[in-house]
Amino acid sequence: MEIIDDLDHISRPFPNAVITIGNFDGVHIGHQALFHEVIEKADAIGGTAIAMTFEPHPLRVLKKNGDPPLITLYEQKSELIASSGIDVLICIPFTFEFAAIPADRFVRDILIDKIGVKVIVTGKDYTFGKNRKGNIDLLKTLAAELGFEVIISDWIQTAGIWPDRISSTRIRELVMEGHMENAQKLLGRHYQVRGTVVTGRNRGGKLLGFPTANIQLQDEICPKTGVYAVTVDCLDKTFQGVANIGYSPTFSDHLFTVEVHILDFHNDIYGKRIRVNFIKRIRDEKKFSGIEALSQQIRTDIEEAQRILSFRQSPNDPC
Repeated sequence: MEIIDDLDHISRPFPNAVITIGNFDGVHIGHQALFHEVIEKADAIGGTAIAMTFEPHPLRVLKKNGDPPLITLYEQKSELIASSGIDVLICIPFTFEFAAIPADRFVRDILIDKIGVKVIVTGKDYTFGKNRKGNIDLLKTLAAELGFEVIISDWIQTAGIWPDRISSTRIRELVMEGHMENAQKLLGRHYQVRGTVVTGRNRGGKLLGFPTANIQLQDEICPKTGVYAVTVDCLDKTFQGVANIGYSPTFSDHLFTVEVHILDFHNDIYGKRIRVNFIKRIRDEKKFSGIEALSQQIRTDIEEAQRILSFRQSPNDPC
């Protein structure tokens, strides 16, 4: 997949461009359905399948204190879009200047003249342009004038999880509530965080007998505090593990950490990037009477995680 991070890098329109536009946070199964429709249409007309997204998330620019926590950082989002089969990803740096472009100019100057769009595939509630004044009706009006096609894609619903359409907002809620299995059903994969292994409290291995890899989150959603069965992608392999998210109340030092004990693993990975896939929440954080009681609980958590993971195939996000 070709990635373009500046419109000025587009020297000429793409052949028969078919495009879908959005933030695509999470690249959930609704987004994946859009990509599939774009690819099918591009194949049918001998065209180029294109996705356009924005970095940073527009709400992080336009709203004070309105930053949505991200389901996927841009690195992972671009990997997931590439794995869908899209030909070109256009990532526009989102600024106040870009936000000020009127909707009709966005279509005429950027989509038609610059990119060469012949077909736009979008959801029913798509809005765009200055003050979000662009909508489906405007697209249809401009389509008749400028000679492109508009395809309105149906929303994807998942029965029994959420009565409305699948949305990034609902997935954020599920992750923050610790409902990792339901989040997985909407994402089409397990929720994942990534980070570099850093020095932690230096007590997991020495004090408790269970060494941990500590990572610092960036802008992504942090799952609800507690203990989780996870898989860990590192050193080009996938391992089983147990993650603790929270403040380790037994020690009363009030430091927030994301700690992962990787099962049957003895490598030094300080400074290495790892990926943690959250499979299922096991329990809340608890305060124990002492080190021995905590160690026994960790052993119990490991056994429960192994039981959970033995019934599941470890996920592997595209690398």
